[in-house]
Amino acid sequence: MLDRLTANQWIAIAAASSALMLAGAFVFQALGYAPCEMCLWQRWPHAAAVLIGGVALGLRQKVLAWMGALAAATTSAIGFFHSGVERKLWDGPSSCTGGGVADLSVDDLLAQINDAPLIRCDEIPWEMFGVTMANLNAVGSLGLAVIWVVAATRKG
Repeated sequence: MLDRLTANQWIAIAAASSALMLAGAFVFQALGYAPCEMCLWQRWPHAAAVLIGGVALGLRQKVLAWMGALAAATTSAIGFFHSGVERKLWDGPSSCTGGGVADLSVDDLLAQINDAPLIRCDEIPWEMFGVTMANLNAVGSLGLAVIWVVAATRKG
């Protein structure tokens, strides 16, 4: 059955999937899970993929699927990076993660507290069976990148 899908059908599937992932992020936000800065970064490539999919379908230009693949791969890479930050495997951007306080003066510590974002990228706000939202985006978006590549390389 999958081998019968046209390039445009694959593009529609990929773009709709990005739209669903974005919708899921907004649902979590509505449920009280405020996004951190890196979570927001992961949303932009999904929005781009939805737009690219719409343009590709409207213009019937499957070559744009390569741009969709790039958008999906980008959000996947951000998701994998964010997953590592959440697991404390590496440091995230100083704008959204905590830092050490041992060598800070009282004034520097107070400035760090006042400048700290409300939602930190190195804390896991939600997980199920050890899988976080960043993990889901990383793996799911990697799958979407594959779908976009299938669309781009599909004959017809």
